[in-house]
Amino acid sequence: MDAIPMGEAAANPDASSNFWAVVPAGGSGTRLWPLSRAAKPKFLLPLLGDRSLLQQTVDRLAPLVPAERTLVVCGAGHAAAVARQLHELPEDNIVVEPSPKGTGPAIGLAAAIIRRQDPQAVMGSFAADHAVRNEDAFRVAVNLAVDAARDGALVTIGIHPTRPATGFGYIERTDEVAASWGESAAYRTVRFVEKPDLERATEFLATGRFLWNASMFIWRVDALFAELQRLQPQLYESLDRIGEAWGTPEQDRVVDEIWASIKESTIDQGVMERAERVVVVPADLGWSDVGDWQNLSELIAQDALGNYVRGDLHLVDTERTTVWSETSRVVGIVGVQDIIVVETEDALLVAHRSRAQDVRRLVDRLKEAQRFEVT
Repeated sequence: MDAIPMGEAAANPDASSNFWAVVPAGGSGTRLWPLSRAAKPKFLLPLLGDRSLLQQTVDRLAPLVPAERTLVVCGAGHAAAVARQLHELPEDNIVVEPSPKGTGPAIGLAAAIIRRQDPQAVMGSFAADHAVRNEDAFRVAVNLAVDAARDGALVTIGIHPTRPATGFGYIERTDEVAASWGESAAYRTVRFVEKPDLERATEFLATGRFLWNASMFIWRVDALFAELQRLQPQLYESLDRIGEAWGTPEQDRVVDEIWASIKESTIDQGVMERAERVVVVPADLGWSDVGDWQNLSELIAQDALGNYVRGDLHLVDTERTTVWSETSRVVGIVGVQDIIVVETEDALLVAHRSRAQDVRRLVDRLKEAQRFEVT
């Protein structure tokens, strides 16, 4: 594929004329408890400014795709809140999945709806609860990914790792260039790797060939459905039938009839890890999955001692500590290091920063105790 000068592509109004964006908005963000709850998960929260992570995701996509070609897939319990936050989207573009089935069926449902309206569409999927600080680099990466996807490849955007993280999946790339755009290039992939231990993650970084999997996927809808038909024929058949009925008087009946029988799956394991033609666009986006309190701490301002604070807080002889208060109470912290303290009106979390990912275990314990009022 010929290289495309960046300035020329950016000025071409037809470069993404049939590009659609899908934003899967699911999950409850349990590792950000007690701020993130099942009823109001992290994608609906204004964690990094005045707008929620969901709103920031749609804002980031707005220069690339108009509102009428942007879909948000969410559960019934969050649909009203999503509509309030994204009033610029047409009502029908908020797609409600009857029950959570994982990212595979959710993204596939959106793809089926898009295919019915625009069979030649290129579609991108972007998580509702991630952060991207370098939006210019994001737009360059997406445009390159769209260009690579037009050739029939399934494309993902991979993040240059900054540390040997054990909480992310990785993508190993080859040196074979599949598409280029100015100084940016897309490469054929070797494999996807699930979350490694620290030793393996350190080895990955040393090779320079591994990227973090940021769950950003771009493909032609017909290419995605070809892979679904090959790899998951039952899911393909179900989505095909739903797509045929979408927008007709039979829509609700067909969806209710079919959706319950769909098995849970992820788009990563169900498709991307086994697809025949996968391409990755390496990028430096200032990306974070905002997955736990340690991740969030890295995105908000810190003082000279490495403390991250929100609220009416007063710290004495305290270092590398995250304190977030949602109440009007004064919070005082004295003589601690590497601690997370989060206070809401009905719950208080205290944890060591090195155990930030284990907050999920605490939420599981609360559910076992049937403390649903705080989960």
